[in-house]
Amino acid sequence: MIEQRNRVVQVSRFGDPETLEVVDTRLPTAGRGEVRVRVLASSLSYTEVLIRRHLYPQTMRLRPPFVMGYDVVGAIDQLGEGVHDFQIGDRVADMTVVGSNVEYRTLRADDLARVPVGVDAAEAAALILSWTTAYQLLHRAAKVQRGQRVLVHGAAGAVGQALLVLGRLAGVELWGTVRGEHMALVRELGATPIDYQHEDFTRVLPGGFDVIVDGVGEDGYRRSYAALKPGGLLCAIGFSASVQARRRMLPILMEIARLYLWRLLPDGKRARFYSVNAMRARHPTWFKEDLEELFELLAEGAIRPRIAERISFDEVAEAHRRLEAGGLEGKLVLCPDLSSRRSQRSA
Repeated sequence: MIEQRNRVVQVSRFGDPETLEVVDTRLPTAGRGEVRVRVLASSLSYTEVLIRRHLYPQTMRLRPPFVMGYDVVGAIDQLGEGVHDFQIGDRVADMTVVGSNVEYRTLRADDLARVPVGVDAAEAAALILSWTTAYQLLHRAAKVQRGQRVLVHGAAGAVGQALLVLGRLAGVELWGTVRGEHMALVRELGATPIDYQHEDFTRVLPGGFDVIVDGVGEDGYRRSYAALKPGGLLCAIGFSASVQARRRMLPILMEIARLYLWRLLPDGKRARFYSVNAMRARHPTWFKEDLEELFELLAEGAIRPRIAERISFDEVAEAHRRLEAGGLEGKLVLCPDLSSRRSQRSA
């Protein structure tokens, strides 16, 4: 009898996309309190560029080789001992940080969110990191109120688009910084676009913004902080400018730490670094509640994430190059089933 194998995407060493390799490993078995899923979709995000380059705080202790994959939507094909709330065939989702760019994997049953029947698996996967981050930024961290003025940096990215869509549903006024070629997209999503290459966002709103979400971190977040109104809140969520400049982790962490010193200034402004993982660790039930709320909005047609492309295992390294280059208007999603179908056609 031929042993069934499990195809995975792993990092062989920290560095460029060439460090990614697709290998066959043993098929995992669900342990107590676990389920095994056949992976239907696992989205790729810019965060995984940071993980691959050893610049992501939550995975700094990991050493290659390890398997990539921040999120997963899968169909349960094996139940471990003590699991009673799920059945074979149930579709579920989880945010795993690593380990989900695979054909099969095990997951803790207590961590799983249910995926409604009929929802597209790739679209569901696209919600897990980016849209849950956006939802929690608006409703858990900033606690936005209708009519507030919100600026989103990198508004054409996955989190940026989610912030604009969910912000519009929340009734806030929205601005978004983008490259010139993405201004039409931001306008289509209901926000006022700002071409950051030719416009100074600190001068757009003389009174200042109520909330600014900054995943770029240009100039150590100083300009974003300056663009707040008194009492406004800066939510830093990333540091892509430092990544592009290939800065080391220590200076980046020092800039993040400085955010918390700014609250001592007498201007009434606030600044904090938001991490979806830290929020989940503090409030584990919120993540599942918020993700299932997003799945319901998706099932109802109230929201729809953009999918740039559904890719196979063999296209993951190129997908990482595209992530690093920027300019994508939608999510890249690994669909293992697609890989199998392409292999069958090729054969």
